[in-house]
Amino acid sequence: MSKKPNAMPQVVDFIGMRCKLVTYTRSVALALVALGLAGCTWTGGSDGLSYTADRGIENQPYPANYRPELLALLRTYLNDPTGIRDAGISEPAQKEVGGRRRYVVCVRFNARNAGGRYAGMTERAGMYVDGRLDRIIENTEDLCKGVTYAAFPELERLTR
Repeated sequence: MSKKPNAMPQVVDFIGMRCKLVTYTRSVALALVALGLAGCTWTGGSDGLSYTADRGIENQPYPANYRPELLALLRTYLNDPTGIRDAGISEPAQKEVGGRRRYVVCVRFNARNAGGRYAGMTERAGMYVDGRLDRIIENTEDLCKGVTYAAFPELERLTR
């Protein structure tokens, strides 16, 4: 007696091959998506934290809204933005920052510390890229040397 080949194992093998094909297709698709996203996020450098895309151009536009942008950032930057005294601000001037020409605005003020007492005069610099505020620079020794400060009453009137 001869046995007829059982058709069931062929169907099971076909289903198993189909499942492997679907699994491999998903894995390959996920790998391609991951590579694509990695390529989009890599900028090729390690210039540090920056809030705006730096195109690296030397001819920077003048920051027209430098005062309101600086006020908005200082409101969140300072622990207690109320009761600031002796606030002063400089006009935007092009300076060399990190090997590139950028507009820099220096600001000085006397703010309260965590204990509620005035901590003394503090000087910070706002750096502008493509006409927008990019970051606050705490070490202002070279950037703010010899600048002329004008009164900055808007900073003294800040609220939370």
